[in-house]
Amino acid sequence: MDRRGLLGGAAGAVALTVWPAAITAATGAPPREVLTVAAFPLVDEIGRAAKARWQALHPDVELRILTRQYVDHHTAMTTALSTARGLPDVMALESSFVARFARGTGLLDLNQAPFGAAQYRERLVRYAYDQAITREGAMVAMPTDIGPGTMLWRADILQRAGVDGAAIGRSWDDYIAAGQRIKATTGAFLVSTVVEMKDILIRSGLKAGEGLYYDQDSRALADTPRFERAFEVALRARQLGLDAKLTTWTNEWAEGFKRGTLATALSGAWLVGQLANWVAPDTRGLWRAAHLPEGANAAYGGTFYALPRQADAGRRALAWDYIRLMTLDAAQQLAAFKQQDAFPALRETHDDPFFDAPVPFLAGQPARRLWREAAGRIQAMPVHRQNAFAEEVVSTELDNVLTGRKTIRQALADAQKLLTRRALR
Repeated sequence: MDRRGLLGGAAGAVALTVWPAAITAATGAPPREVLTVAAFPLVDEIGRAAKARWQALHPDVELRILTRQYVDHHTAMTTALSTARGLPDVMALESSFVARFARGTGLLDLNQAPFGAAQYRERLVRYAYDQAITREGAMVAMPTDIGPGTMLWRADILQRAGVDGAAIGRSWDDYIAAGQRIKATTGAFLVSTVVEMKDILIRSGLKAGEGLYYDQDSRALADTPRFERAFEVALRARQLGLDAKLTTWTNEWAEGFKRGTLATALSGAWLVGQLANWVAPDTRGLWRAAHLPEGANAAYGGTFYALPRQADAGRRALAWDYIRLMTLDAAQQLAAFKQQDAFPALRETHDDPFFDAPVPFLAGQPARRLWREAAGRIQAMPVHRQNAFAEEVVSTELDNVLTGRKTIRQALADAQKLLTRRALR
């Protein structure tokens, strides 16, 4: 549930792999001190925009942002950590990769001296901070932006259908009933894919100590009422023909927004910026924002900064200065929010007047207030090392249900077996 990987291709970034050693070989003279930051699209733009602020702090240190596409970036960082070759001083990580990278010992514990990240806990959105804490208590990365969930709805489509946008998400039953009316009267689909519904429902109603797919004792949670309800709602919506069966971020998905065949979207708040800037700018003023159905709270991605343990220790203090600039400087956090829709993880920014300002794409609705409220309600979930595998299994089993190859009970029982077996490895 993130935008970074999906926006990688759209951002059209070019990989920059020119390291200081290459400059020395080309010019015959060593460069001045260089701090390297490995990032992926949009995060790299935020870093480049911060260069002036960095130079004011460290005028003798060049800041070099190294960009790769989302998948290539995380693959390269995995290789660099395992081989200790080509390591940057600072690496950006999308939230879904934090737990995977924390399995080993490749990242420094930022709670330890000289960093002392624990002192900043109350300044950061709680769930984002806690997401980077390992079971052993180490903090392997600092959050810089988050993705509070929201429901977007097309005012013109709902008006033609006679549906009250303010009430459409009171419950999942109301949401589906509204979808039936919208489809019957306008022909528009309620949502691009029922997977969006499943993704929210499996994140709703978690108990203390539960992660998304495993509890704190590594017990699998697929065969539970939470997943059963998620599959039931998704199957019901599919059987009623309410989703367009589109893969998110494809050309067909974008066309659905442009042509007005999608009445709602369940995603991160950052989707507003993507619709406004490149997906469907001509729909400006037609959209409104609300909380997710039934008041659900879900996080859609986010970005963290980490320090590779085997990177050059001589630049470690500089690297930590860069992380603090990008995560703890209110002016920098607000600039990234205004320029790239990177919702701040720094709580002290949330009182800025910008949160009360109208959002032009949403016909002037001050929607950032909603997203701020959602961010404060999201609960941290323990991130298990097998979450990526579990996500693939659950998605496959949902597809088996939607295509009629399995019943919900059989699909979840099979998922439970696979997740349990994997947890024992």
